[in-house]
This record gives sequence, structure tokens and C-alpha cells, in this order.
Amino acid sequence: MRVLVCGGAGFIGSHYTRTMLAGGYRGFEDAEVTVLDKLTYAGDTRNLPMDDQKLTFVHGDLRDSELLGRLVPGHDMVVNFAAESHVDRSLGPDAAVFSASNVLGVQNLLEVCLHAEVGPVVQVSTDEVYGSIEEGTWTEDEPLLPNSPYAASKAGGDLIARSYHQTHGLDVRVTRCSNNYGPHQHVEKLLPRFITRLLTGRSVPVYGDGRNVREWLHVDDHCRAIHLVLTEGAAGRVYNIGGGSALSNLEMTGRILDLCGMGWDMVTFVEDRKGHDLRYAINDDRIRSELGYRPRWSLDKGLSATVQWYRDNPAFWKSAEELPA
Repeated sequence: MRVLVCGGAGFIGSHYTRTMLAGGYRGFEDAEVTVLDKLTYAGDTRNLPMDDQKLTFVHGDLRDSELLGRLVPGHDMVVNFAAESHVDRSLGPDAAVFSASNVLGVQNLLEVCLHAEVGPVVQVSTDEVYGSIEEGTWTEDEPLLPNSPYAASKAGGDLIARSYHQTHGLDVRVTRCSNNYGPHQHVEKLLPRFITRLLTGRSVPVYGDGRNVREWLHVDDHCRAIHLVLTEGAAGRVYNIGGGSALSNLEMTGRILDLCGMGWDMVTFVEDRKGHDLRYAINDDRIRSELGYRPRWSLDKGLSATVQWYRDNPAFWKSAEELPA
């Protein structure tokens, strides 16, 4: 069994890769894993067991058709985590990078997979493609109404994936998850940013009034769900993956303050960002009923373990290129 993991040196992709190489997915204990990663600021080979004999690492870009043409054949299945993923970065002058990676990169990968007769392919996406919802939850049948260039680029990738299934019959499956957290996440993201700032005695910035609501999913639960979709999901199907824990940013800030032993004097309210969606909420009944998915991590246990990991691994995050000032 040979599995190609694109974006496998990033936060979520590396967790999936480490778990597979450690024998964490039944039936894949002896799988050989190829990781393709561009190694942008958010990709780090320290996230991977580089000396594992079952791991092959390839430094490269999804947009490199020649490289993919050599790399993809011979693999049995593909999981694509590769993406530009930080909303704030998509609001600036580099927004075009998001479409290049998240749309054109996906199209290039699927085209090569089609001709190499590789499948299944899992395209890892986000709940942000649905936009914002005032009440209730999104099912997989909701229209895609993204509000940021990042979310729009992920929606574009999802639609490209759908087209390759509908037109060419490629076995591609899409997952859409809520906000991930856990160890090894880059410090640009909300939770590691807050944790590392507090651990170094700096205040944390909260956008607007902090009422924006997100659901939180431990990276280990997310990766187990992705593997279920890879092994038991249906071709052309979309699966929402939730964690079942919804908090406002203000509520999450309070949790992190408590775990770091800090008070609200360490919080600074800042101007809200453009197009800041108020609330995300997904219905993941499909993956639960069809594939038997259940999250294992409670938010309390997961947050405590995450804070402890950053406390125990300062060398990882203090050397991050974009450590917030």
C-alpha cells in the first residue's frame, strides 16, 4: 500500500502522516507514505519522522505538472492537505497565491491522478466555504457562499474536485471540517498565537467584540475522520467533519487565559478584520451515520493537552518565521 500525502509537512497533514507511520490506522500499519510539500512558512520537516524507512519526502509544488507526473503513478490513494490556509493573509496583496494553490494546484493534482488511474483521492476542505450562518447548521447540500478570498479559493477547489468526479468519473471525495487545534500548529493561528503570546508574557488581540462563534475539532479526530472517508467513503461524496464544541472567540479566550494562568488584563480588543464571518456551524450527521465517526477528544482535554505541548516545546514555536510581535 502506497499513500501520497500532499501538504504532509503542515499541521494537519503531518499529524495524519505521523499517525499512519506509527500504525494508528488499521490495515495501514505497513503502508509506505510519500509526503509532497512545498515547505512554505507553515510546512516544517520537524513535524515528520524523517528517519522512518516507510516515509519518502519530496519537496515540491502541486502546480508542478512534470513533478506530479513522475511522482503520482504507483500510489494507491492520495490525500490532499496542501493549501494556503490563513484567512488574514488572503486579505492582503498576496491573495492570488490562494487561488493559485487552492484551485489551480487541486486541478493539476486531479488531472495527473486521472491519467495515472489513481484513486481514491480525498480533497481536504473547510466549513468556511459555506459562508456565515446566523442559526442552525449547514449540511453538505448547502450552497457554497464563501466570504473571504481564502474561503473562495477552497470552494473553487471543491468544485474542481466535483467536476472531475462528474465529468471523468475520478474517485474523489471531499471533507469539510470545523476549526482544528492541537500540537504542531503554526503560531499564526488563533489558539497557538494566544498560547505562545501568553507563555511569553504578551497580551492577546481579540477581533471586534469577540462574539464570532467557531466549532473546535481536535486534529486527531479530524485525521481519523479523513481516513474513514478515504477507506470507507463514497466516490463523489462530501462529508462534513465537526467536533461538536462551539464557542465564541471571547469564550475561547477565557479558556486559554485560565489554562495559561492569566487574567483578562492580558487581552486587547482590536479592530475587526474585513469580512469576518460571525458564526460557523456544521451538521456532520452524514459521516456519523454512514461511516460511524465519533470524536474522541473533549474540548477540555484537548485544550489542556495543547497548551501543555506548547509549554513543553518552545523550540518549535519560538523559531517560527512569523511569530507575532
